[in-house]
Amino acid sequence: MVHVIEVKELTKRYGVHTAVDALSFTVRPGRVTGFLGPNGAGKSTTLRLILGLHEPTGGSVTVCGQPFRECPRGLRHVGALLDAHEVHGGRSASAHLGALARSNRIPRRRVDEVLREVGLAEVARRRIGGFSLGMKQRLGIATALLGDPPVLLFDEPLNGLDPEGVKWVRGLFRRLAAEGRTVFVSSHLMSEMEHTADDLVVIGRGALLAAETLTEFSARGDRRTVRVGTRNADVAALTAVLTGEGATVRRDADGDGNADGSGEGGGALTVTGLDAARIGDLACHHRLPLHELTVRTASLEEAFMELTADSVEYLAGEPR
Repeated sequence: MVHVIEVKELTKRYGVHTAVDALSFTVRPGRVTGFLGPNGAGKSTTLRLILGLHEPTGGSVTVCGQPFRECPRGLRHVGALLDAHEVHGGRSASAHLGALARSNRIPRRRVDEVLREVGLAEVARRRIGGFSLGMKQRLGIATALLGDPPVLLFDEPLNGLDPEGVKWVRGLFRRLAAEGRTVFVSSHLMSEMEHTADDLVVIGRGALLAAETLTEFSARGDRRTVRVGTRNADVAALTAVLTGEGATVRRDADGDGNADGSGEGGGALTVTGLDAARIGDLACHHRLPLHELTVRTASLEEAFMELTADSVEYLAGEPR
C-alpha cells in the first residue's frame, strides 16, 4: 500500500465564506512536506478535512487510497497533532495515552516508549493541566506517534517549544521521513520549513498558490536586487536614468541619510531589473556619483511573503 495523501478539488464553505477553495495536491511518503500559508489561509481546516473531522462541501481527500473515516483503529494509520490544548487537563500524560492505546488496540508498552521519545517520561504521572505549552506540544507529538503510523500530520508543532525542542522536532521529522513515512507539517512561517521540508504546499485564502519541491521554491528567492546610494540631490536624476533602462526603483526608508542611513545628504535606492555593473556604467555615463552599490539576494522567507502578499487576511495597521 502506498501511503499517500491525495487531495482533489477539495472545497469547504461556511455560509458565504469559502475556507478551502478547490484545493488539489499530493503528499508523498519518504519526504517532509511543509504546508504553508498566512494565518487564516485554511491550513487547519484542510487538515481537519483530511482527518474526516469536517465534511467537505465539494471534492475529495483520501489517505492511503480511502477516506480516513473508513480506517479502523485510526491511530495505526494516521497520527495527528492538531491542537495541543485539546486534551483533558485532569488526566496524567500516561493515563491519556493509555486510554488512546486501549481504544486503538495498541500495546501498552508503546505509551512508555513514546513518552521517553518525546522527553516526558519523568512527568508521565503529572496532570496535563500543569503542563507548559511546550510540554503539551511534546505530548501531542507522542499521541501522533503512539500507533506507529505510516502517515503523520502536524499543525504548527513548534509553537511553545524552546530552541532545543525546535531542533529535536526538526530532527524527528527528518527521521520519520527517512523511515518511509508520509510527514505533513503545517506552518505559517517559511523559516520553520527551510531547514526541514523536502516539498512545499502553499495556500492563501483557501486556494493553492504553489505545490513544488523546496529546491524549486528556492528559485523564487533568487531574485536579485541592488542597493544604490547617492546624493539626495541626484536621486531623482538617477531614478529617471534607471527606470528609462527598464529597471524598477524604490526609495529606501532610510533615504534621508547617507547610504548607510546616517548623516545628511544621501539617498538610498533599491533597484531590480538591472545588474550592478550596468547601474555603475549608467551612473558614470550620466556623471551621477554613487556611494554604495550592493547586490542582495532575496531570502526564502521573502519569496514566501511576496507569494502570499495578496492572501494575508489580517494585516496589522491596514484594514482590508
